[in-house]
Amino acid sequence: MDTNILLENGTNELEVLEFTLAGNHYGINVAKIREILTYQPVTPIPNAHPSVEGIFMPRDTMITVINLRNCLGIPNMEQDGLFIITNFNKLNIAFHVDEVCGIHRLSWADIIKPDSTINIEGSGVSTGVIKLEDRLIVILDFEKIVTDISPETGLQVSDMAEIGERDRSGSPILIAEDSPLLSKLITDCLRKAGYTQLIVCADGQEAWDKLCELRDGGDLDNKVHLIITDIEMPRMDGHRLTKLVKEDETLKHIPLVIFSSMVNEDLRRKGEALGADAQLTKPEIGKLVDAIDGLLDEREGRLAAKGNIA
Repeated sequence: MDTNILLENGTNELEVLEFTLAGNHYGINVAKIREILTYQPVTPIPNAHPSVEGIFMPRDTMITVINLRNCLGIPNMEQDGLFIITNFNKLNIAFHVDEVCGIHRLSWADIIKPDSTINIEGSGVSTGVIKLEDRLIVILDFEKIVTDISPETGLQVSDMAEIGERDRSGSPILIAEDSPLLSKLITDCLRKAGYTQLIVCADGQEAWDKLCELRDGGDLDNKVHLIITDIEMPRMDGHRLTKLVKEDETLKHIPLVIFSSMVNEDLRRKGEALGADAQLTKPEIGKLVDAIDGLLDEREGRLAAKGNIA
C-alpha cells in the first residue's frame, strides 16, 4: 500500500486507516498494511483458534484470516466485508473488517493514550484513541491480538535460555516502549542477560524528557549507555526520538536500537537515515541482546582508546 509518509524522517506523524466493526470506529497504522481486498471465501483449519477464520492464497502467498469481530467480542457478521492484509512481526495476516472509511494523517501527539481503566495490563487491546470530528477512533494493538491467538509469534523469550549468569549492571539502558506487557517482557529478558540498570519510559516523549534531564544535569554518560525504542508510541514515536537524539551534539554518541514489529524494508531505510545504530524486529529478543552486547563492547572500546590517547 503506497504512502508518502514512509519517505519522511522523524516528523512524528503517521497515517491511520479508519475502519468499522458493527458501527464502531477503529484504526490501524498504514505502515502495517500491504493491501486491502474484498472478502473472499477462506479454507477453514481444523482445531484452529476461534478467531481464526481460515486461510486463503492471493497471488500464491498463504495468509491467515483473523475475524476481528470475534477478537473484540462483537457478534459475527454475514460473510462479506473486507480483508486488511498486514505485515508485521514477519507475518502476513488478514484482518476481516466491515468497512473502510478512509486514511487520516495525524501527529502522534494527537493520539490519546488509554489509561489503566481501559487498557488493563495483559488484557487491553487498545494503544490509543483519536478524537476526530464527531467520533472516537480506537487504535487497536494488532500485535497483541495476534500474540493472544498464537503466543509463539510474540517475543521469543526461549531465545534467552542459553544465556548464562553474567553481570552487565555497569551498563544502564533506557527503554521507550508503550505496551506494558512488552515492556515487562523486554525488561525481564534484559535482566536475565545481566542488564539490571534499566530506565523504563512509557513513550518517546517521556524518554526524550528523561534524556534532556540527564543531559542538562551533566550526568548523562553515567546514567545512559544505550537506548532501545519502539516505533509506534503515543505522543512521540521512535523515529522522532531517534532524530532528536542523533541531532543533539551531547546525545548523538549514545547507541540507539530500534526494536519494533514494524522493521520492514521501507522503515529500515528510514531508521538508517535517522542514524539508528541497530534495528531488529520484535520477536528476536535474543538478537536484541546480541546487538546490545556488540554496541556496548564497541562503546567500551572507544572509551578505552580515548583513555590510551590521553
